[in-house]
Formats: sequence, structure tokens, C-alpha cells
Amino acid sequence: MKRTAVLLVLLLAPLAAAQTPPDHTPVDLAHAESIAGPPRAARLTGAALEAEAKHIAAVLRCPVCQGLSVGDSPSAMATNMRQQIRELVAAGFDENQILSYFEASYGEFVRLQPPLRGVNWLVWIAPGLGLLLGLGVVSWVLRGASAETSETPAAVAATGPAVDVVPDPLPDDPALAKAVLRVRELAYGWPGGVRPRKA
Repeated sequence: MKRTAVLLVLLLAPLAAAQTPPDHTPVDLAHAESIAGPPRAARLTGAALEAEAKHIAAVLRCPVCQGLSVGDSPSAMATNMRQQIRELVAAGFDENQILSYFEASYGEFVRLQPPLRGVNWLVWIAPGLGLLLGLGVVSWVLRGASAETSETPAAVAATGPAVDVVPDPLPDDPALAKAVLRVRELAYGWPGGVRPRKA
């Protein structure tokens, strides 16, 4: 019985170790000041601290997750970053200073919304330009198609068909036959939808 208990403890020890939260890496405030400057905001506590930390965590991207913010990510790194954000807010650093602090470590990628500078203008402008370009192409294609269809009946009515072609027979349904005759009248200029016989 003792052996079974010891064996069970040995087997479950790695699982228990994996479940324990990682050690938190505290923020070196002197290092943060060297990157972002001295704190510019009021020191927050309680609910105000939690609200501001949550807001800042929502605009930072988790470096190990695909497209998740630090606030939404379950990863150990995001948990550590959330704690560091709380420490920085409690020390009086404002949002821009905290974003600059994490950007110094992880690069501009850590921001979910890149700032409007340098090549980042392309990220903000490209969707609008793509939409305008797409609308222009669609408009151009539709204009070309409508011009093509408007020229064809006029040319056929003026010159007549090049080859003596017998039109397709009318459908058996009287309502559909009437519609086909109307289309032929509009498209080819035939009175009543029936092609006049050549003299």
C-alpha cells in the first residue's frame, strides 16, 4: 500500500508542478523610467487601478498568442504582463509610457493598434484604398458591359442581322412566350417581337 502511494505521488508530482503558476517577474521601475521617462500620471489604487490596467492590457498584443490581447490571453507570459501593467499603473506611469515600455522589449508588434507613423500609415490606409480601387474596377466593368449591350440592339436594328437566322421557337407557356416576344422587341427592335421578313 505504501509503495502504491509513493508511486502515485511520484507520478502526479510533475502534473502538480505544471499547474502551479509561473513566478512573476517584477518591473524594475528604474529601467522603466529610463525607457519611458518619469511617471506622469497619478498613482492609482483599488478599482481605478484595476480598470486602467484592464484597459491597457486590452490594447497590448500577447507576444505568444495569435492575435489575442494581453487581457484576453490565458498564457503565462500574458499573466506576467498583466501584473507588470498593474505595477506600472500603481507607480504612476500613463498609458503611452506603459506602451512604450513594452514596445522597447517586444517591438511595435506588441501594440494591437499600430501608431500612425512610418510604414504604419499603409496599414491604416490600405483597406480604404483597396475598397475604392475595387469599386472603381466594378464600375468600369459595369459601364463597359452596359455600353456594349446598348450598342448591339441599335446596330442590329440599323443593319439587320448578317445571317438570316431563324429565332428559337417560343415556349409553350403563354405568359413566358409573351415575355420572350417583348424581349425580342426591345433587344432587336422587331415589331411585336417577330422578325420582319426580308423583301
